[in-house]
Amino acid sequence: MPHHTPLIAMIVMGLVLAFAFGAIANRLRISPLVGYLLAGVLVGPFTPGFVGDQNLANELAEIGVILLMFGVGLHFSLKDLMSVKAIAIPGAVAQIALATILGMGLSWWLGWSIAAGLVFGLALSVASTVVLLRAMQERRLIETERGRIAVGWLIVEDLAMVLALVLLPALAGIMGDGASESGKASMPTQDILMALGLTLGKVVAFVVLMLVVGRRLIPWILHYVVHTGSRELFRLAVLAIALGVAFGAAKLFGVSFALGAFFAGMIMSESALSHEAANETLPLRDAFAVLFFVSVGMLVDPRIIIENPLPVFATLFIIVIGKSLAAFVIVLLFRHPVGTALLISASLAQIGEFSFILVALGTDLKLLPAEGRDLVLAGAILSIMLNPLVFIGADRARPWFERHFDKRRGISSGPTIPTPEASVSAAVPDNEVIPQPTTLTGHVVLVGYGRVGSLVGAALRERGMPFLVIEDVDKRVAELRSQGIEVIAGNATHGGVLAAAKPGEARQLIIAIPNVFEAGVILDLARKANLGLEIIARAHADAEVDHLMTHGATTVIMGEREIARAMIERFPQAPAASVA
Repeated sequence: MPHHTPLIAMIVMGLVLAFAFGAIANRLRISPLVGYLLAGVLVGPFTPGFVGDQNLANELAEIGVILLMFGVGLHFSLKDLMSVKAIAIPGAVAQIALATILGMGLSWWLGWSIAAGLVFGLALSVASTVVLLRAMQERRLIETERGRIAVGWLIVEDLAMVLALVLLPALAGIMGDGASESGKASMPTQDILMALGLTLGKVVAFVVLMLVVGRRLIPWILHYVVHTGSRELFRLAVLAIALGVAFGAAKLFGVSFALGAFFAGMIMSESALSHEAANETLPLRDAFAVLFFVSVGMLVDPRIIIENPLPVFATLFIIVIGKSLAAFVIVLLFRHPVGTALLISASLAQIGEFSFILVALGTDLKLLPAEGRDLVLAGAILSIMLNPLVFIGADRARPWFERHFDKRRGISSGPTIPTPEASVSAAVPDNEVIPQPTTLTGHVVLVGYGRVGSLVGAALRERGMPFLVIEDVDKRVAELRSQGIEVIAGNATHGGVLAAAKPGEARQLIIAIPNVFEAGVILDLARKANLGLEIIARAHADAEVDHLMTHGATTVIMGEREIARAMIERFPQAPAASVA
């Protein structure tokens, strides 16, 4: 007799189908996210065959959101957050207001009530945490100024949606749309203000608790566990802190899981063990993030596109064009470069988890008709599928915008928005911003200036060897330039960035970044430019060594082997055998 295991079935079918369709999408040079969403449609209730448990899928997806925001917090300090408050707070509030007005306009055209329009507009105004952060991580932009603005903007949106969720029941009482039918009286203004004040007080209390108590307690727990010598216990401690703080924040203080996890990661980032903590959560984070996209796909009834095409595309227009255009104008008004405006616009051109929660509550309170919920779900999946194309379009349109906006405003532009699709080709599009080529010859090209790259760079300086660095983290670029080290800002997987380093005239290329797939792309580009170039790369496993050697590396240094070799060199010499 087969066991009834809906949880196992949901995880297995979700991951297996996501892998299959993700691999097909990747083969077709489409974002794997599209494959994950289609996998969700297949296991959803609107298509034949296996039907997954939607409630279980949503809870599994929430774990992915928690781990993703925790990982972002590990790379995001309180100083970074405060540095972008001047644009993130007013920018996000203004963008939410404009997107809500657009949504209310569409709802008026569809003949809905004002309350329905407000809920619908709010649902269209907030971007998906998972989609935005995955896009930032794929482009290695989390640690850049533009990435910090995007994350800060996202946090303000999350806080605004928390307030909206608290006030929606109050709105139902005021509007009387179904509330009076259940015997509830309209909620007085005094009670509404009290509810709002209580919510704000809880958020402030949570933040203060994390900054005062968490700032001391969390690093102490990590260091205590490390001294036990148990890697398993350390991994468990990291997961317990991430999930425990997120759950406690939601249950005790009424803030979102995502916001609680972000603060847990941000506090943990002050510990010297933060890098190790990030590595420990990475596999689970990626797996559960995939399940989030599967859960989104399960919500979609494909028939709505056929039955109501005009409202669907009007909703999609507000999400992708209207909301993004509002964000673009707002960022420009704050005197930021057009590249930052395009990145924020592309990042926000989708909706996700908070939108689903809002429309579910709005439908339960009889504020929003079922048609509104279906339009939001359709807009979500279509906007998520289109989001990679929006990023590509933003990248290709950037040179034109820079010529017509930044130069007239006297603002210098930052590095190009890197896209994974662009990195697989060595050709440089005519409209790509190409860095200024180096004047060095017979030099060393060092890709990456993190923990390994900085040590290599210091050794090159001591030996007086001419070298330059390719780096895409703004903070490191500024530090290198302040030290008088030549640096090319950008991602070396872009043909134009690597070409500016003149690998054809270099004596050596050192790839110090840990991402083996990006390193493979760089190797292909470098070999096309200089077949005889000596290339040194790094790896963490035998399979990575084989991968890099196949792509043309001259030497691959594997950390574990070098550690073992250093240990062996410390062995005492064996005494000579005595002859009787």
